[in-house]
Amino acid sequence: MIQPPETIFTDATRVSCDGSSGIRTTGAFKPSALGHPRVWLEIDEKGYVECGYCDKRFVLKGGPADTPIDTGATQAA
Repeated sequence: MIQPPETIFTDATRVSCDGSSGIRTTGAFKPSALGHPRVWLEIDEKGYVECGYCDKRFVLKGGPADTPIDTGATQAA
């Protein structure tokens, strides 16, 4: 079975994605060498946006798309 794309809940309507969330980090260093180029995404009236590179979904907390989903979700700081 194919795993669903990662979902991140955020308070911001503008988010960035470089595909590196599953890569081990060291301190404040977060490598993107194995991810993709950093892109900036804007959450619109749907309440979510998906990255065109890695399909990661960013959902606006309290927005129309903020509904309970499966266990693949994480909270963004």
